Amino acid sequence: MAEAVSHIEQICAEKGMKMTEQRRIIARVLSDAHDHPDVEEVHRRSAAEDSRISIATVYRTMRLFEDAGIVKRHEFGDGRARYEETPSTHHDHLIDMRSGKVTEFRNDDIERLQHEIALAHGYKLVGHRLELFVVPIDSEKETER
Repeated sequence: MAEAVSHIEQICAEKGMKMTEQRRIIARVLSDAHDHPDVEEVHRRSAAEDSRISIATVYRTMRLFEDAGIVKRHEFGDGRARYEETPSTHHDHLIDMRSGKVTEFRNDDIERLQHEIALAHGYKLVGHRLELFVVPIDSEKETER
C-alpha cells in the first residue's frame, strides 16, 4: 500500500524537484514534525524508516529544501540549525532555554507595535523575525535562592 504524499513532497513536485525515495522519507519526516528538529534529529527519524539514509544525505537534502524555500532554517541560540516547513502565515517563536522546546505564537499587539516603531523612525516594515528566549518561572525562582 502506497504512503500518502506529504505536503513537502507535493511542494517539491510542484517545483519540479527530482524525488528519490530517501528525499521522500526526509520530506515526510519534516512534514510530520510538530517541533523544530535539527539535522541530527531529522536523520534519526529518517533512518528509523530507512537505515541507509546517511547524515550527509540529510544535510544535502535540507540545503536543497532550504534553497528552494521549502523549509526555513532557524538559529535559536543553541548552536544547532533547526528547521520547519516554510510557514504559510507569519509567526514568532518562544524558545525555552532549559528544554529547547520551541513554541510558535502570533500576537496582534506585537505586530502592530513593530509597524508603529518602524513608521516612527521613518520606515515601512517589510519583514521581521521575533525570537523570545525564556526559562520556566519555576527555574527562575530556583536561581534566585
